[in-house]
Parts: sequence; structure tokens; C-alpha cells
Amino acid sequence: MNLLNIGTERTTYHVELSFSPLFEAALGIAAVTYDDIRPTLEQPAEFWQQLVDELDPVTLRELDYAKQNNTWKTLLQLLHQQSFSNLPAFLSYVKELPTEQLRYQAFPYLGEELQALRQEAARGSDAAIYALQNACRSHLFFPAYIAHIGSTDLGKLRSHLLLLMEGWYNTHVKPREAEISSILERDCTHKKAMQERLSAEAFVEWATHGSYPPEPAITRVLLIPHIIYRPWTIHANDAGTKIFYYPVADESLHDTVDPYRPSQTLVQTLKVLGDEYRLRLVKMLSEKEMSLQEMTERLGVAKSTVHHHLSLLRSAHLVEGKGNKYRFKRKALDKMPVLLQQFLGDMTDDNC
Repeated sequence: MNLLNIGTERTTYHVELSFSPLFEAALGIAAVTYDDIRPTLEQPAEFWQQLVDELDPVTLRELDYAKQNNTWKTLLQLLHQQSFSNLPAFLSYVKELPTEQLRYQAFPYLGEELQALRQEAARGSDAAIYALQNACRSHLFFPAYIAHIGSTDLGKLRSHLLLLMEGWYNTHVKPREAEISSILERDCTHKKAMQERLSAEAFVEWATHGSYPPEPAITRVLLIPHIIYRPWTIHANDAGTKIFYYPVADESLHDTVDPYRPSQTLVQTLKVLGDEYRLRLVKMLSEKEMSLQEMTERLGVAKSTVHHHLSLLRSAHLVEGKGNKYRFKRKALDKMPVLLQQFLGDMTDDNC
């Protein structure tokens, strides 16, 4: 076939990195209000309970509101509007934001084709709000979140966001602000050094532990490091932008090297594999991709139990979802001997 190419080569996105303790605060609120995710996070249950116990009654009340309505999402949406130098700058922005803009920015970005509906919904159109809900009806919480943002009193929402962010930040971030900033900055510096040596797609895969092929409407990928939500990478979207809140690397957590400190990846993977049902799931998925229903029938346990085990396996990057199927990520398991060898150091015949 004779082919005349008058198009262009496939283009990819460009990658940017940004960090701020403000994101750490919003993600901390997200984690502490998400009961199902906490068992898969690095910190133990008592850590999360202590975070709650240390809050004053006003912030505790607002945290409960956030748990009911997922308004941590609103905080993240607002944090992406500009680069805020500190907490007062962010709070001032929220205070001065016009009412319609507050609602518009609180609604999630669902694609360029729905931006006009998002504007109508921000102006109070019930039909537009319903259309936005319908467009994301399969999402875990977006439909209920959109309904809440569309119907709530915005004066109450604004007050809630200000009280929650200020209370959480001053209690849990400000006392460690310098330490948190140093960790995030170290990780960004390390990532930028690697960015110069990899293609955009390879760099995103290396940084986030997951591949992200280019999409037609996405020209920019924004990487934001976090500590509080390790080991998860969280995806979000904005106009023309894919956002990844990714876990800082183990080496970024400490400014000194301790040879007796194992990597968190090694610890997490060994913990996750220390269970009979999860080992069964790993073997089943190593043979073929399976749906949640298929695994439930095969194991003969409750679907919620299988989902819990899958969440833990996913947190260790041993399993990933693909549509309604799950598959085993052999590369993650192949790294285990290397990670263990790195921790133990050189081993000679004399100490084997």
C-alpha cells in the first residue's frame, strides 16, 4: 500500500513536579476519613486514631462533615488553582473566592466536553447537576459529592473548608512543617535528576509505579509527592492535566542513611504476602486475569473479604486493575530478591 503521511508523529505530555505541605494536609484529611483505605496504608491504626484524638472539638466536627461528604476533594481542587506559598495565602484565597467560582472549582473536572455543564451546574442548574452525576455514575463517590456541592449552602461550605484546613494544618502539619517540606523537597530534587535521563512516559512509570500512556486531551502531567498516603498513588484530573499524588521514595524520608532500616517497599510487600488468602490470590492471578466475582466464587468467601485482600495487594503494587479484571504484576515480585539483597548487603560464603 502506498501511504503518504501528512500528519505528525505521536506526541506525549510534558511532566512537571510540585510540592507543598498544603497537599499533605488535604491528603491527610482524605486518608483519615476513608475507613477502607487505612488498613492498606503504612501507618498503623493507632497512628490514625491519635491524629483524630489530638484535634480540637471544632476541627473534629468539620472532619466528620468531610467524612460524610468527601470535601477533602474540594480542598484538593482549590489547591490546584494556583501555587500557594503558605496556609494564610490559601485561606485568603478561599475567603475571597466568589460564590459561583467556589462551586465551580469544587465540582470535579469530568472532561472538556462537560465543562459547559459544569458552569451551568455552578450557576445552580438542577438539570446540569443531574447530567454531571449521570456522566460519572459508576464512580465510587462523585455522584453523591456532586449532589452535595450542588445543593449545600456555600457560606456553610466555605466556613467548613476554612475551619477544617486551618485546624488540621495547625495541629498536624505546622509542628513538623520544616521536616515535611524537607522530605518533599528531597524527593522532588531526586525525581528531577532522574527526569533528565528518562522519556516522559518512562519517568512517570518509574515515579508512580504505574504506566500512563498519552491521551489526546492531556498535554501535562503533574506529579505531587506525599508522605501521609504511602504507599498509594492517587490519580486526579484537571483541564489538560493528569495529576498523580505519588508516594515519596524510601530514601527521601530520612536525611541520614541507616543500614539497618529496611525499605518500606520491602516491609510492605512482605507484610502483604504473609497471608494464606492473599497468596492464593497471587497464584490465581499469576495464571490468568480474573474479575472480583470470579475470585470470590473460586475462594468461597465474601466479596468484601476478597476486595479487602485485593486492596492490600494493590497497595504493594503486586496486583493492578484492568477494566473489571485484575492481574498480577510479576515485576513487583521480581524486585523482592533485589530489595532483600540491598538490605542485607554483600553476603559471602562465610556468613551464609
